[in-house]
Amino acid sequence: MTTTWRRELPSLLLLAVTLGLLVTTWSAAGDRVPVHWNAAGEIDRYGSKAMGLLLPPLFAVGLYLLLLFVPRVDPGRANYATFSDTYLVIRTAVLALITGFYGVTCLAARGFEVSMELVAPLAVGALFVVLGSVMGKIRPNWFVGIRTPWTISSKASWVRTHRLGGWLFLVLGLAFVVNALTARWWTAGWIVGGILAMVVILFAYSYFVWRDDPDKIPPAGTLPGVED
Repeated sequence: MTTTWRRELPSLLLLAVTLGLLVTTWSAAGDRVPVHWNAAGEIDRYGSKAMGLLLPPLFAVGLYLLLLFVPRVDPGRANYATFSDTYLVIRTAVLALITGFYGVTCLAARGFEVSMELVAPLAVGALFVVLGSVMGKIRPNWFVGIRTPWTISSKASWVRTHRLGGWLFLVLGLAFVVNALTARWWTAGWIVGGILAMVVILFAYSYFVWRDDPDKIPPAGTLPGVED
């Protein structure tokens, strides 16, 4: 899978924004900054500037480098070339989520009031919509996608589970976005509950497809030790 500056530019810009927020917020923030919000969207824990302002950018950079490196060590690395654009979208979307939440932290550290009841479901919903729109294009691998014992043991289970997963992610993401922009009566518990329900459905569905698959041939590139 080829990596170029042009392809990586959106992610690099997001990292630059994160580092820029760190530099501009550090001197303006107090000694204690918000590091956690409760289910009601209220700040319930504060931490040091190092914890609240320095660690998130370091985490973002580390995650970016990790996701960039993952295809090199994946036993199914040959398959990444077949969904390289999809993998790029996923990496960029995750980094955008981290940058967005870090921006909220910086605003709160500067004394601005932020409605986490609006931001959290809107941000998570947007991420789910993006993931749902590309999930069906993910090809077999060991790190990205819906990996159960049955999706990596049956090509039919992998394909059909990811198609269903794409629709579930899309529907759940749109529900989060609509709720954030309208009534906002859902709490963090509803978000967690919706995600858990989706996980259970996909886990069970992948098994039933695997059970009825007469071939049960592992998807290409997912067997440990397979070389290019």
